[in-house]
Amino acid sequence: MKVLIVGGGGREHAIAWKVSQSPKVDKIYCAPGNAGIAEVAECPSIGAMEFDKLADFAEENKIDLTIIGMDDPLVGGIVDVFEARGLRVFGPRKNAAIIEGSKAFSKDLMKKYNIPTAAYETFSDPAEAEKYLETSEYPIVLKADGLALGKGVLICNSFEEAKEGVKTLMLDKQFGSAGDRIVIEEFLTGREVSVLCFCDGTKIQTMTSAQDHKRAKDGDQGLNTGGMGTFSPSPFYTEEVDAFCKQYVYQPTMDAMKAEGRDFTGILFVGLILTPKGPRVLEYNARFGDPETQVVLPRMKNDIVDVFEACIDGKLETIDLQFEDNAAVCVILASDGYPEHYEKGFAIEGLDAFAGKEDSFVFHAGSKLADGKIVTNGGRVLGITALGKDLKDARAKAYAATEWVSFENKYMRHDIGKAIDEV
Repeated sequence: MKVLIVGGGGREHAIAWKVSQSPKVDKIYCAPGNAGIAEVAECPSIGAMEFDKLADFAEENKIDLTIIGMDDPLVGGIVDVFEARGLRVFGPRKNAAIIEGSKAFSKDLMKKYNIPTAAYETFSDPAEAEKYLETSEYPIVLKADGLALGKGVLICNSFEEAKEGVKTLMLDKQFGSAGDRIVIEEFLTGREVSVLCFCDGTKIQTMTSAQDHKRAKDGDQGLNTGGMGTFSPSPFYTEEVDAFCKQYVYQPTMDAMKAEGRDFTGILFVGLILTPKGPRVLEYNARFGDPETQVVLPRMKNDIVDVFEACIDGKLETIDLQFEDNAAVCVILASDGYPEHYEKGFAIEGLDAFAGKEDSFVFHAGSKLADGKIVTNGGRVLGITALGKDLKDARAKAYAATEWVSFENKYMRHDIGKAIDEV
């Protein structure tokens, strides 16, 4: 069969890599793709938001399955466009992808259906938000309502910081229209865990757990990024936590979306925080996480195409989802200065070192071909992932593999997975 993947980051590279292992698949396309994805897929130069062009391409090339990797096209309604043309596509429709597209919607959904989350209020008027913050307890969390590349969350330790945060989000429009409305919620403490789930509109099956590292610098300092590294599984996601979330979070979220007439088919990403009072939902995403995908999929035993098709056909219960009894760690190699100002176009050396390796992988996030060389083309450039018998083994292998690759202004955190030392 022929498969089209929409996106061009590390997540899409990991999806393409996993799809390429399916005996059912003989041709993969990825639009727009990147230099790494081009090794396993043909990359037509069509943007992820060019819905009609993508659908035209799928029709002309007789694509059997399209997989939407990114949040923007999902929230924008690409699945509806494909379905209207009779094209087989994996991902939630626009009315379901709102669970990521609007923080206010997802918070209201959780409140209405008693899904455990932080207390919150929503504001469209900066003056009203500021007035509310005058009597709030600190620290407090400000979130842009719309999509902000995983960066539209501000943790404020004082009224002055929060007042500046309102200005940044709502007046300065640092994240554009995503800040037209903001959610202000209580600050929760505890370990954060990400759980990716396959959904068929009615049923939900969880994948193995992971933990992301959002801050740019060691010790969780610096600005929020799209993610500087991750590990899987999380030793803090115990059987007790899993049982709680299955009862109060995962299936209840599916049931809530169905009750709202927004049946969710695709990947539901559940961001959890394990508080002293129990697990709480921090956020939902409507697609695979990045870089969580780069540690979850290498541990997955199943043919991923079988799972995608079962979700589309409403037959997820027929899948016995299985993961290897091992661990994975991914360290992001970024351009120094990310997530603010950084230079691009530097040659990447040493990628050949990963050829033939069965326990170390390089997933391209921001790369392109230029004059026959692979060069940097983004803030997050590569995801170096390694498998090991346990987390410490995988972490040691991942950091060793980061030394195989070099490019000017290469930057990374040196403490990805350090939390596992405390277990």
